[in-house]
Amino acid sequence: MEHLVFTLVTFAFFTALVAIVSARLVKGDDQTTAKGYFLAGSGLGGTFIAGSMLLTNLSAENLVGLSGQSYGANMSGMAWEATAVIATIVMAFVFLPLYLKKGYTTLPEFMEERYGIVVRRMVSILFLIGYLLIGIPVCLYAGAIAFNQIFDLGSIFGISTQMALTILIFLVGIIGAIYAVCGGMKAVAVSDTINGVLLIVGSVMVVVFGFIALGKANGGGFATGVLDVVNNAPEKINAIGSSTDPVPFACIFTGMLLANLFYWGTNQVLIQRALGAKNLKEGQKGVLLSGFLKMLVPLLLVVPGVIAARLAPGLESNDFAYPTLVAKSLPWPVIGLFCAALFGSIISTYNSFLNAASTVFMMDIYKPIFNPTLSEEKTVKFAKKIGWGFAAFAIIFTPFLNVLSTGLYDFGRSFTGFYNIPIITMVLIGMFSKRGSSLGAICATAWHIFFYSGYKFWFKTIDSPITNAICGINYMHIYAISFVVMLVIIFVCSKIAPNDKEFNSEFTRTDNYDMTPWKHKNAVAIGLVSLLVYEYFMFSPAGLATTDKNVPLILGVTAVVIVEIVALVIKEKAKKA
Repeated sequence: MEHLVFTLVTFAFFTALVAIVSARLVKGDDQTTAKGYFLAGSGLGGTFIAGSMLLTNLSAENLVGLSGQSYGANMSGMAWEATAVIATIVMAFVFLPLYLKKGYTTLPEFMEERYGIVVRRMVSILFLIGYLLIGIPVCLYAGAIAFNQIFDLGSIFGISTQMALTILIFLVGIIGAIYAVCGGMKAVAVSDTINGVLLIVGSVMVVVFGFIALGKANGGGFATGVLDVVNNAPEKINAIGSSTDPVPFACIFTGMLLANLFYWGTNQVLIQRALGAKNLKEGQKGVLLSGFLKMLVPLLLVVPGVIAARLAPGLESNDFAYPTLVAKSLPWPVIGLFCAALFGSIISTYNSFLNAASTVFMMDIYKPIFNPTLSEEKTVKFAKKIGWGFAAFAIIFTPFLNVLSTGLYDFGRSFTGFYNIPIITMVLIGMFSKRGSSLGAICATAWHIFFYSGYKFWFKTIDSPITNAICGINYMHIYAISFVVMLVIIFVCSKIAPNDKEFNSEFTRTDNYDMTPWKHKNAVAIGLVSLLVYEYFMFSPAGLATTDKNVPLILGVTAVVIVEIVALVIKEKAKKA
């Protein structure tokens, strides 16, 4: 009980400290205008953009869900995080320059300029439905699972697991809403960056102490724990997934590529940080830096599940792996600090969804349709009320989800498929082709929702582990199939009913916004791709995931990558000089 009280006190202390520091850093910022509240006054630097994007991404859903996948299978789930590097490069080089040049506040603004007002409304509604029914509830549910497993509240208070989860969902939802609604984007970004540092430190500690605990169970220490996984469970550290694994390797080149492009290049939750960049240079720097930090994710989010599989086999649910490892391995004096960082990650993702939802609702639906003359100050005030309403809905709706039976991470990613593929398809066509029309966008979206509903609900035997193993029909392959059909629909409709006016991609904003690109972006992109290939090599049968390791090959590939990175750094320093 003394340990629990100490943990709760330190947790509350660090959580309050982050809130106080964030409030002081944004003190004096103008939060009364739409630009100030929704886009941080277009004043975010690369560090805050990277920190906020990373922590929004590194939520409890990732910590709990990805560790749960590796606990039950192997490290193939790391593809969701590692391959996102490609999407961050596309975002920095292609999407972001257009967004900033046009001065967009939301993605639906691009949709209106490219396809018309009806498509803008349609995309806005898709975003809101996705955020309120999938994004926010999954985030809250993941946080509740994590805290309940760490503190074991059900046993302490003599209540059922579901009741404990419901109480935690309510508490996290209320506190997170205070952050998002009262602080605005700048407060969110600053608190995200601080919490991001704490979370990375805490996650490293979980891995280190997890290996130490595993080593002690085998009569040794940290090195013994690492060797136990590498030598005795090499199949668990294999990232090359088969058709029965969480992420079959072929999916990386089909639906996952599209899903990551949506998430990092078009999802309002993520891109809103980059849209608030003080200039293009800082925006590109922040996006690419977040891509670099993603290289740490397999070590911080996926490896813990592998450790837990060796240390605590037979858990009731795979999604209990990460919080169980925290409870079993971390020294009790630092659990409070880690919980504060974990809470920060939960709050970050949650308030990012709330902020994005209220932005989309106000800027794309309410104001242009119902009250075009609404002042900026009243827009912000009403947005805060809408934020509270969205939070209340999510808190009430979340306890009714049943995610443990299918796995938290697969649940979230699978159901996001209802709206992510139509949106990324329309954006790609809108940017790279003169074809595409309002009719095409609407018909293609209707097709996808109908087709994907059949896959998820009407023909459920297709969406099953047995069918996936026999036929290889993973939901990410369904993404790709629907994408191709949508392209055909859009091209045909553009012939039948083309748009009246052509999209002008060269039009620039008139507020003297600095569009000078970051001069190191090419070198950083090359380095990121190299690290991605190296990471997959190491976590494959050609690297560590085998009982017959080719040590000379491993050392040789490592040396080549090190030399390449050093050469890139030297070249860029010379360019700077």
